[in-house]
Amino acid sequence: MAISNPFFSPLSPPLRLSHRPHLYSSFLFSLNKLTTTKKPKNQTKTRTRRTSLFTVTAQSNKNNNKKDDSADYPDRIISAVCYFYPFFDGIQYGKYVITQFTPIQAFIQPLVPAIKVFKSFPFNGFLVFLTLYFVVVRNNNFSRYVRFNTMQAIVLDILLIFPDLLERTFNFRDGFGLDLMMSLDSTMFLFLLVCLIYGSSSCLLGQVPRLPIVAEAADRQVL
Repeated sequence: MAISNPFFSPLSPPLRLSHRPHLYSSFLFSLNKLTTTKKPKNQTKTRTRRTSLFTVTAQSNKNNNKKDDSADYPDRIISAVCYFYPFFDGIQYGKYVITQFTPIQAFIQPLVPAIKVFKSFPFNGFLVFLTLYFVVVRNNNFSRYVRFNTMQAIVLDILLIFPDLLERTFNFRDGFGLDLMMSLDSTMFLFLLVCLIYGSSSCLLGQVPRLPIVAEAADRQVL
């Protein structure tokens, strides 16, 4: 009778490992999938949007600067003509200088017809003031170059109030008072003449004239 010994029992058949390569490949694929860093899908879109936003902003700033600081030929001509307004309005202050200096007479002579038209109606100066201020300075359709130069001409014309008030208040007939008034009138006229020549010539060249006394006041009024 055969005695069964557990220590000498026949070995069980070895386990088959045919399915393990498949499991091992699946494990490696999952591990590789987890450890691989993916770029966000919208990263390229975000960069594109940022680039587009930067381009649009730069183009907008360029357009605004062009609108504000443009000085094309129509703007230059309009700005140059505006400086004739205070000069025509204050031409009477040159009654002493014009008669003494021939070069100034030669400069004024071609402007006489325009001066006569300007002085033909007492309220022409006031009407021109309203037109320039409300139609040009307060109109954003004009470039800042035109509005700034127009405002300088208006402020320059406003300064004419002070010598006019002095003449009406004191009305000197002779003596030291008359000499003082003649000096004041001549100084005012020469100042207007210099502003006309400097302002108009600078505008025709496309430059920005900044007149003493009036430039800062014009800057505050033109936004």
